[in-house]
Amino acid sequence: MCAVEVAPAIGTDRLILRRPVISDAGELCQLANDLGVAGMLSTMPYPYAPKHADEFLARAPNWREPNFAIEHREFGFMGMIGFSEKQPGRLEIGYWLGRPFWGRGYATEALMAALSWMKTDWRRNVVWAGHFTDNRASGQVLVKAGFLYTGDVELRDCAARGEKVPSRMMVWLA
Repeated sequence: MCAVEVAPAIGTDRLILRRPVISDAGELCQLANDLGVAGMLSTMPYPYAPKHADEFLARAPNWREPNFAIEHREFGFMGMIGFSEKQPGRLEIGYWLGRPFWGRGYATEALMAALSWMKTDWRRNVVWAGHFTDNRASGQVLVKAGFLYTGDVELRDCAARGEKVPSRMMVWLA
């Protein structure tokens, strides 16, 4: 008997959330090489060079937690969304979009689709998120998707800024 692992693909009216592939490297590098993007994430370096994209995508098949490329049905690769367990038993979601796609509801749409998949297919009912205190737009996306502020503020690393940045923590309950 042969078992074939099929990565989930999640579709919305405008977007497809799918496994990232090596051919995403060019667009990934172009969109991620923006301090406005990398400076709002914990682990993304800046400047973001082609070697960073290649290394990131080479690790994709070995991720334990689901991570998805966000692809617009017309415009192509837009960013990433994924889950990680930064602390045992505490699943977190993170996401980013390239600057040309900001302010159009794509992040909220991708986040809601990923949460719906997580609840129905992955059978998880609690997920955490945080946003840097100077990233109000990300906080608004999380609120629109149903996250609630916990009142906790944690100092989180920001590789692009080279410092710890205060992050407002939130939780989503299915």
